[in-house]
Amino acid sequence: MNTPFVMTPRKLVVALLAAGVLGGAGVVAVEHAGAPAQAQALQAPVAVATQTPAPPSAPPALPNFRAITAQYGPTVVNISTVSGERKSAASDDDDGESGAQAQIDPRLRDFLRQFGFPPGMLMGPNGHGLMPRQAPLMRGLGSGFIISPDGLILTNAHVVHGADEVTVKLTDRREFKAKVLGQDDKTDIAVIKIDAHNLPTAPLGSSRDIAPGDWVLAIGAPFGFENSVTAGVVSAKGRSLPDEGMVPFIQTDAPVNPGNSGGPLFDASGQVVGINSQIYTRTGGYQGLSFAIPIELALHVKDQIAAHGKVEHAKLGVAVQEVNQAFADSFKLPKPEGALVSTVEKGGPADQAGLKPGDVITQVDGQPIITSGDLPVIIGMDKPGDTARLTLWRNGQPDNVSVKLGNAADKPTQVASSDSADKGSLGLMLRPLNPQERAQAKLEDGQNGLLVERASGPAAIAGIQPGDVIVAVDGQPVRDLDQVRSLIAKAGKSVALLIQREGERIFVPVNVG
Repeated sequence: MNTPFVMTPRKLVVALLAAGVLGGAGVVAVEHAGAPAQAQALQAPVAVATQTPAPPSAPPALPNFRAITAQYGPTVVNISTVSGERKSAASDDDDGESGAQAQIDPRLRDFLRQFGFPPGMLMGPNGHGLMPRQAPLMRGLGSGFIISPDGLILTNAHVVHGADEVTVKLTDRREFKAKVLGQDDKTDIAVIKIDAHNLPTAPLGSSRDIAPGDWVLAIGAPFGFENSVTAGVVSAKGRSLPDEGMVPFIQTDAPVNPGNSGGPLFDASGQVVGINSQIYTRTGGYQGLSFAIPIELALHVKDQIAAHGKVEHAKLGVAVQEVNQAFADSFKLPKPEGALVSTVEKGGPADQAGLKPGDVITQVDGQPIITSGDLPVIIGMDKPGDTARLTLWRNGQPDNVSVKLGNAADKPTQVASSDSADKGSLGLMLRPLNPQERAQAKLEDGQNGLLVERASGPAAIAGIQPGDVIVAVDGQPVRDLDQVRSLIAKAGKSVALLIQREGERIFVPVNVG
């Protein structure tokens, strides 16, 4: 019978150390435990192996901003624009004199002519002094970046909007006249072209690969200072800004100022993930909030411009607003997410598919709608004629609808908002509309409404005003006063009133508890 091998505490430690189970810190912990030797032999190795914290990982290294700037800085260009009439603003008459000067007293005109004053000079509006008859030129500065060796450049639409001349300056000081191939004001993307070859190009990445806290680098010409480099981190993704409903902006704290517009936003690996477009400012300069257009959206627009010379966006045909906790309570939503439909364009795609005010859109083609701003972003990436599958929250339960999308043309999806307070009791005095009021309200056929004669308490706090017309309560079309009382009595902590005011409709949450 074999005798079992007995290992002393020190031999055990040495064996574990040799096997890689314990590190040097484990040896120290065992040797200084202060317990009897036998207890150390039986228990200490296990306790040390499970309780000793892992060595702290090395802090992540900073991106090599120098290498990124050196390698890809030459792909960033400065863009200058000129717009405005260059010729005399007044039409010339037959003898070459401007129409304005022809109105000057003939004797004074002859006197001016004797001293060689040209026809383009005229009297000031007060009849004294001379002023040139030439409209001032408007000049602008911006940035862009090269995406093809033959001179294709991405920038912002607002950089080249209305420009008569566009000049591109490279880092090697060469300058080229550029042609605007197309621009899309809805996404603020423009594509321009210069006649050049073998140009360096910026590598294009994906904004999906970045997250809040990641380093980013902006290169551009703030205030005309060419090829300035600034760095920061991603603050948030998918930001929706007023009047920019089709763009899910990347928010950063990289210093961006006027002149940076159209320049690239690089990630830590040196790939372009966005186009610097807007800043939030109270002074006209940087205040810590910069916004960039995701590169995927820019390329989507660029491809349409390259293929058709124009950009078309799909349209759902609804006005939507944010779902807050009060609306979630009113519509019995599990949580305050989605896009609340406040208005459906008559005859539009949503109307034809059966959408109604009070529906809450929670998904489009399987993509979740967290905020109301998510909806126009997703719809705007589709093409007119595409079919979108919507998941709705209707009458307290989910539903599915397919919609054939229309063309947005010049009417983007509206995002309404209501920042009203919603505390207190209801406090409304309502009455049916008379025929004249009904005609003025321009209600749809077969639709009733109740006129607000007086609003007090929470209704007034929420923003309800005398003269408003209540057309729905919690998504249910209004029929009469008794029905409204019944709906309010059955409501939870708050009730969502769809009101019509001056031809516009919006849901307003009112606390009933």
